Amino acid sequence: MCGIVGWADFDRSLAAEHATIRAMTATMALRGPDDEGVWLDERIALGHRRLAVIDIRGGVQPMSVQRDGTVAAVLTYSGEIYNFRELRTELRGYGQTFRTDSDTEVVLRAYLQWGDSFVERLRGIFAFGLWDCARERLVLGRDRIGVKPLYYRRTAHGVLFASEPKGILAHPGVTTEVDADGLRELLTHFKSPGRTLYRGVSDVRPGHLVIVDRAGVRKHRYWSLRTQEHADDLDTTVSTVRNLLEDAVVEQLVADVPLCTLLSGGLDSSAITAIAAGSGVAGPGVRTYAIDFVGQTENFRPDAVRDQPDTPFVHDVVAHVGSHGIDHRDIMLDTAMMMDPLHRTSVLLANDLPTPMGDMYQSLYLLFRAVREHSTVALSGEVADEVFGGYWWFHDQEAVAADTFPWLFPRHPAAGGGNPIVELLDPDLAALLDLPGYQTHRYRDALAEVEYLPGEDPPERRMRELSYLAQTWWVPFLLDRKDRMSMAHGLEVRVPFADHRLLEYVYNVPWSMKSFDGREKSLLRAAVADLLPDSVLQRRKSPYPSTQDTRYEQMLRARAVGILTDPAAPSAGLLNAKPLLELFESPLESSGFGPRRRSAELVVGLDDWLRRYPVQLRLA
Repeated sequence: MCGIVGWADFDRSLAAEHATIRAMTATMALRGPDDEGVWLDERIALGHRRLAVIDIRGGVQPMSVQRDGTVAAVLTYSGEIYNFRELRTELRGYGQTFRTDSDTEVVLRAYLQWGDSFVERLRGIFAFGLWDCARERLVLGRDRIGVKPLYYRRTAHGVLFASEPKGILAHPGVTTEVDADGLRELLTHFKSPGRTLYRGVSDVRPGHLVIVDRAGVRKHRYWSLRTQEHADDLDTTVSTVRNLLEDAVVEQLVADVPLCTLLSGGLDSSAITAIAAGSGVAGPGVRTYAIDFVGQTENFRPDAVRDQPDTPFVHDVVAHVGSHGIDHRDIMLDTAMMMDPLHRTSVLLANDLPTPMGDMYQSLYLLFRAVREHSTVALSGEVADEVFGGYWWFHDQEAVAADTFPWLFPRHPAAGGGNPIVELLDPDLAALLDLPGYQTHRYRDALAEVEYLPGEDPPERRMRELSYLAQTWWVPFLLDRKDRMSMAHGLEVRVPFADHRLLEYVYNVPWSMKSFDGREKSLLRAAVADLLPDSVLQRRKSPYPSTQDTRYEQMLRARAVGILTDPAAPSAGLLNAKPLLELFESPLESSGFGPRRRSAELVVGLDDWLRRYPVQLRLA
């Protein structure tokens, strides 16, 4: 897992642009702490920062391969191809030869053998820039689900690309600008495919190639969630889910470096941990990590989204699976760590943008820092809720029926509807952005992509829509957070529930079967029932934890008030200070999901971002 950058230009020579490509590459240093490389030619400059996971010595990049004695293709690549050994055997059968044991070389040789269709044979998480020397064309590619990020920006005669926007923004010809659409993306709680906060910077959509040559820039979709009839009965469906999940976990345990699992005590991460421990692939014992806050388990207060702390369930799993060998560690975070300005700044610089979920980013950043001290690869339970229907809004009929993204529907009637951020903005800015209208427009765009079965009854049709929305407009938000916070420490996080074979299968299972026992994630619960303690199997969905320490809330509120009363604050023209100050007169919610606490996080995050990034707002 690495950081990649590149620059293609069809109107000038890039052969001497060492300083520029090295400056772009330097922004990826945290993603790839093990090595650095660049490769330049007349029309292309590629940079790479390496996190060595497979073939430590042989997988140096950018990597080139030859055909008939000349360089045929060059690759800068981030990710893991889980089936690279199978592909290497197949390619050898076609006469391809290999000089390394790396999956990087398999990607190159696969392109030489099969052209652009090679990407359909890759099973894994990846983002790459591949330069075809003979044809003078750049192929940018991203995995099916979008686990690994890839951004690009068109120039007058080519493109710039990078694993993170900062790699593109480091180019001397790029100005860091944010327009009205960029602010809309920042202030709405979904991630529009292909769009970013920064003007002119797009992301390569999951399951897509972007091909760049003298003719211009073309997009090609090689994978999507396709709709088809589900023919299996319930028992067959449950066993198929189990087999697909086991295959995904075991396949993703392969690494030449220390590996672990992230364990929350929920159904998803516990299932992955149990399968990993029982497989024997990871060695005699699986290392596991869980997060908690000092004193929180002992003094836990139930709130609107979480009725129990995680730690007791984590320990139940460790005890239950311990016969296979578990090396478990609880990572305890204290208030001082969460309040440290250095950590908050580090999170902002890793993320490239502010977020209203501040403490949940900071704690994840600190968790990954601790994990990286002993492991280079971690397996995570993310994406299971979106695939199997774990969120509350899959099971709330009002949320299901709402004509919007269901996670934006207020969980409690008193919370009101729409986007509460609108009320926090300067009235003129709120009118310009029209966030409710933008949200509705994006929602219609998302629904237009859904395929239906002929004659599909309305309830099943609607649940298919919700599954599609969750996996294509919500999952990218979570995967981006996971990638930025983990790669800021050079930690590779793999996501077995994002295996495309599992997604394809479960997506077409009727909702009546997905919820056959009247609970969330019925299929997954049944598929792993023999692996887990009853306490975990019966546990209700609990989201990622946030600190309940009142000192954090007090610090956050004080900082927000200080910003709002400072007429020189860079965010002064964006926010409606009077109602915000009234909002912050009383204590904020104990949960990071509370609307007032998220408002305070956004105020502080916006101010930090505008102070530390050379952002030019272009809102006219």
